[in-house]
Amino acid sequence: MNKDTHPQTATLTINGKSYELPIIIGSEGDKAIDISRLLQQTGYITLDTGYKNTGSCTSTITYLDGQEGILRYRGYAIEELAEKCSFVEVAYLLIHNKLPNRQELEEFKGLLERFALLHEDMIHFFDHFPPNAPPMSILSVMVNALCNYYPEMSDDPLKNIDLTATRLISKIRTIAAFSYKKNLGHPLVYPRYDLCYCGNFLNMMFDKPVRPYTVRPEIVAVLNKLLILHADHEQNCSTSAVRLVGSAGVNLYASISAGINALWGPLHGGANEAVIDLLELIYADDCNYEKYIAKAKDKNDPFRLSGFGHRVYRTYDPRGTIIKKACDDLLATLNVSDPLLDIAKKLEEIALKDEYFIERNLYPNVDFYSGIIYRAIGIPTNMFTVMFALGRLPGWIAQWKEMREDQGTKIGRPRQVYIGETFREFKPIDERD
Repeated sequence: MNKDTHPQTATLTINGKSYELPIIIGSEGDKAIDISRLLQQTGYITLDTGYKNTGSCTSTITYLDGQEGILRYRGYAIEELAEKCSFVEVAYLLIHNKLPNRQELEEFKGLLERFALLHEDMIHFFDHFPPNAPPMSILSVMVNALCNYYPEMSDDPLKNIDLTATRLISKIRTIAAFSYKKNLGHPLVYPRYDLCYCGNFLNMMFDKPVRPYTVRPEIVAVLNKLLILHADHEQNCSTSAVRLVGSAGVNLYASISAGINALWGPLHGGANEAVIDLLELIYADDCNYEKYIAKAKDKNDPFRLSGFGHRVYRTYDPRGTIIKKACDDLLATLNVSDPLLDIAKKLEEIALKDEYFIERNLYPNVDFYSGIIYRAIGIPTNMFTVMFALGRLPGWIAQWKEMREDQGTKIGRPRQVYIGETFREFKPIDERD
């Protein structure tokens, strides 16, 4: 943040009276007008539906430039992190603002291994969910319940943040895998000390007593990449939910549970599932691409091409470029032919040449190819958003930690502009028409 001794200001004039508002400049040139004292000084508030132009905080975690297609975690380019790091390294980076050295990484991994098991009492919880309960619902409930088994965080939330962070990051994959197994009616597979983070998750998901699962390094590598690409993305809906709920002083588990519920929405984390639904719809309709391109362009048709466009990016999502190559490489390695991939590529090819999509900056985003990778790995569609949550968890923890460490944090309390009835005189029920 700019610490210039002669700060810039913006002048706001209301009814002929002028007010000077400070301008905040971020380390990468982001500019914001500080309106924190606007109501006090002027009697006015701002109205910004959807918060498209409103910054809720300052942050050192993720830098995103939607115009240039840049994404960095703690200053590191997403392209380098996805290519050269494990997900565990990136989780450490987000939480601690530094990449770990070898000793720090081994200690962090040791905590993940130590906390991989669920309390046996919690395992009985799975028995009481209906067979077809949505996995995100189960994930939210189970994460929230962790505070009852590990209450030590209530005393000093930041004192043992590594213990709480690794406990969450480790147990969430166990919860996710167990919920999948319970849904199938299969026996649970417990975590193993000899497998890496992603390898352990894959083994818990797919190992069976009658058919042992072989953890393939190519699948581990692409899963690491997917989780890294989802690890944080600035102040999106779910991250904002984590910060807003956390600002009330609740524990980290409850805050993360709120983030999971926000991510569950089809307009947020559920988008990759919607992409698969779209591709399957087109496939079932004799691969009639032109029909659905035309529907998407028809302003009177509510149909939208899922996986195209982004709230922030006005060019190609940098994560989309990485994930497309990872998808091609994995399917070639596994010798998998997926007709949905052919449809996805055709849609992308058409959209990138069509003026309608170009003018509106509707480029493929991170969700467009991720579902195809998950299908190739064997992860069912109803688990796609759970995978998103696994990846986003370190970012949520880092954002919650930053919010709690900030001495200027106040409980989130948005204002509103009331447009309802003015004062009405109350009438007893016998006098009402």
